Amino acid sequence: MSVVSSVRVPYASYLRVYEPLAAFPEPERGHWAQYARRAETPTAQDELRRSLADLAPTPPVPVPVHESGDAFVASVDGVVCVCPWRTRLRGWLAMTELVESLPAPLLDVMLPPVVREQAVADFEAWRERNPDARPWIRTSVWEVPVRWFVLFADEEREYVPAEAEAAPVLRYRTPMVQARRRLARALRTLRETIDEGPLTEGLVDVGRWLEEFHPRSLVELDYGGLVHALPGALLEADRSAADVAEGIAALRDGDGEAAGEAYGRLMERWRAVRDRQFAN
Repeated sequence: MSVVSSVRVPYASYLRVYEPLAAFPEPERGHWAQYARRAETPTAQDELRRSLADLAPTPPVPVPVHESGDAFVASVDGVVCVCPWRTRLRGWLAMTELVESLPAPLLDVMLPPVVREQAVADFEAWRERNPDARPWIRTSVWEVPVRWFVLFADEEREYVPAEAEAAPVLRYRTPMVQARRRLARALRTLRETIDEGPLTEGLVDVGRWLEEFHPRSLVELDYGGLVHALPGALLEADRSAADVAEGIAALRDGDGEAAGEAYGRLMERWRAVRDRQFAN
């Protein structure tokens, strides 16, 4: 059941993989089969509220003590697919990224050294017991990484404007086989036309991650909390996947000018989004 709250937690986007029940071993498969029959399952906002609640105590709890038994659920051509939250693993991974991105004085205020040291020790012990574990969900704050758009086509875009109490929704969904095919083709084009850089490295990383999942999975890009930071007109006009596809196609055709124009539109759009985190 959804957590009852009027608070909406911004501002993150998500790349998720929903796997068919057949991809899970027993008894986990049985758990998710029963879970998927619920009349109502939690939302992404519920997940964020729960994670933020752990940061309220003193000292904060950066990683949940117990693993979540929740998941997002989708039906793909009549096949039930689930995307487990796996909040403990994602919490450890997020803490690692935080340590690498924040200055030490600020980090010590947010997460005291003793808290981080215990979390690292817990993660190492957990990794020994779960060497093949990987998250079903990737998160990005205040943007959608360009490499994520490579997996999708403009016709897979779903936009639902805000209505009454309901927030707008902007997402893309595609079969795993399509996502892998588009990524491989884009990576080949980039390697043939430009120097290796962050985009190609990012695509390689995403590709390795996708290979971990069942071939009949569903891949989803969800603008998540970003919809609360952007006006409806900007959301409705956002065709980022189309811009990425146009830019890659132009590179493939040797049209550097058209590729630059598509890339410029994309960068201008997302620079404006990132700037909002510094606005009053």
